[in-house]
Amino acid sequence: MSEIRLYVTSTEKGAAQILDILSEVFGEEDFAIATTEVDEKRDIWEASVYMMADEEEAVRERIAEGIRHAFPDAAIEREVIPDVDWIARSLEGLKPVRAGRFLVHGSHDRDKVKANDIGIEIDAGQAFGTGHHGTTAGCLEMIEEVMRARTVRRALDLGTGSGVLAIAARKLRDIPVLGTDIDPVAVRVARENVRRNGIAAGIRLETAPGFHSRAFREEGPFDLIIANILARPLMKMAPQLAAHLAPGGSVILSGILAAQRWKVLAAYNGVKLRHVHTIWRNGWVTIHLRRG
Repeated sequence: MSEIRLYVTSTEKGAAQILDILSEVFGEEDFAIATTEVDEKRDIWEASVYMMADEEEAVRERIAEGIRHAFPDAAIEREVIPDVDWIARSLEGLKPVRAGRFLVHGSHDRDKVKANDIGIEIDAGQAFGTGHHGTTAGCLEMIEEVMRARTVRRALDLGTGSGVLAIAARKLRDIPVLGTDIDPVAVRVARENVRRNGIAAGIRLETAPGFHSRAFREEGPFDLIIANILARPLMKMAPQLAAHLAPGGSVILSGILAAQRWKVLAAYNGVKLRHVHTIWRNGWVTIHLRRG
């Protein structure tokens, strides 16, 4: 069954207002809600809700009812999300990637995992994060570094993608890990990867836009938060992210171009998190910050 995106086009401010409205309309139901910048110069944004095709009619009615007072002239548009797995096609045959003790590999390379390696099996799939991108590899290195040096009792993988970082944290320490993603397809893929890696319990995966889910209250506060997303949303969510961090906790941020590093650091300095270490990889950076 096809996945559908219903969306409303507005300005950045308008899209943020619509996001707030939709978050109230759908509460903690299993719908992904997001805002996306379409054209920075013209200030064009989209606020979207993702669903399966059989849910479209009911969801459209709820969106229309929710926004009709604040945005009476807004048109609800529709996009069918293609089923073609382009990421899988482009990543087939990639070689294993080493990041510290971690070796991220496909099912065809299980024999490459050595005695002291921590193997993570991720076949190319619909969700981002196979270890081949500099941001994912940087996060894996930083996770090992942080968890080796500090006590971590609860971890959060925000924007989990394929689940590779949540799996890494769980394989390093027998602790509860929460993984969330705005994309329900990513969450489904992450669940498959958790099972593929022989993890029967300890990782909870939820579809959640931002911090709009009771899972954060139930599982937090977190001693370690990992967020491999993009610089702009990372900066915007700094206050909320810091609010879910335990005293003395660590944050690992990536998806950040080297030129954006200082802006991200400034946003997190503003919520009293201090810089500890940066890993540089192929023009991308992974940043470790700490509270206290």
